[in-house]
Amino acid sequence: MSERPIVVMKFGGTSVADEHGRSALSRRVQAAIELGQAPVVVVSAMGRSGAPYATDTLLHLIDALPADDRERDMLASAGELISAALIAARLRGAGIEAVSFSGAQAGIFTDADHGQAKIIGIDPAALSTAIEAGRTPVVAGFQGIAPDGSVSTLGRGGSDTTACALGVALGAAAVEIYSDVDGVMSADPRACDSAGVLDVIGAEELCEMARHGSRIVHTPAAELALSSGIDVRVRSTFSNHPGTRVTDMRVYAPAGVATAVSHVDGITRFIVQLPGLEGTREHMRAQAIVYRSMADARVSLDMFTPLSGSLVFTVREESVVNASAVLESLGLSFDVRHGLAKVTLVGAGMHGVPGVMAAMAEYLAESDVAILQTADSHTTISVLVDRSHAPKAVAALHRGFGLETNHPEG
Repeated sequence: MSERPIVVMKFGGTSVADEHGRSALSRRVQAAIELGQAPVVVVSAMGRSGAPYATDTLLHLIDALPADDRERDMLASAGELISAALIAARLRGAGIEAVSFSGAQAGIFTDADHGQAKIIGIDPAALSTAIEAGRTPVVAGFQGIAPDGSVSTLGRGGSDTTACALGVALGAAAVEIYSDVDGVMSADPRACDSAGVLDVIGAEELCEMARHGSRIVHTPAAELALSSGIDVRVRSTFSNHPGTRVTDMRVYAPAGVATAVSHVDGITRFIVQLPGLEGTREHMRAQAIVYRSMADARVSLDMFTPLSGSLVFTVREESVVNASAVLESLGLSFDVRHGLAKVTLVGAGMHGVPGVMAAMAEYLAESDVAILQTADSHTTISVLVDRSHAPKAVAALHRGFGLETNHPEG
């Protein structure tokens, strides 16, 4: 292993999409080398839908063709491959000895779940050899190799997961996730004008934010940060802002009850009528069949709540057709309500503290936001609201819990 501390640096957005961004990326890598570090660069595809090499643009090429998930993964992986080759050449042009790697060449092995594969192992030997030779590896993020040798992709935002997984496998001193924003925000600034950058956040809180709608870090990447304890920092490619430090929960001291507010729209609620009386074998069996049938159809359920005579749950809009088909095949009656959003208060400091839900209800009532359903864990409380009310719900909770000023120093 290299005597220099390894730092994995993931770049996305305009960091790879235009010459200004690529120049900033090169300066970041050069600075790491000058600090005596051994950088490993992970890149995502260039640009968003409409840009020539963006993932969505590539996939649109076969929208009307009979391609299966395996073939879609082969095409989707091309965007990151182009980025890796281009950035490696750009770094060499800046005097940095760099070499590009596909996910497979970097030793990233996944399961066979094309489109949302999970990393099951990493052999970093090829990367370690390059580092020992004084080269800077540039790895195509978002991809790996499935058990049958085919290309697999990790789902949207998967380059973050590539970076964190490589950081763990290489024993890196740190993983730095660069984007176009200064760090993890206390809320989506598009919904809340007073949202600010958090100086520090617990790994579990970051994980919950990702699970509940925040797009700054890919959910499996946040889970890796939580489980591994690796040092992660989220920051901007373009500014000198120190960004957000992701802290091991064993040493994290939350500044208050709440740390952030996440939200996600495009939610649909189902109310399913179940046969039999509550508590009877027929009723319980019907409930279990619904859960199993949805799982077999790859429909992810959220906010599921058994009620007397019925089962209530939510799904993302893109799963409504499949969920409806499952229930129809089971001969069950159901009602559907579209156009909803889930707003989630996140905070490691709320665990065991009475009155948090009461305060949420009061802040939302003051803003005329009706709560349709709730769910909670020891670090989150989620409320289901009408999509049109999501921005004022986020703003009300952000203001009510004092998050305009709750940005502790790292």
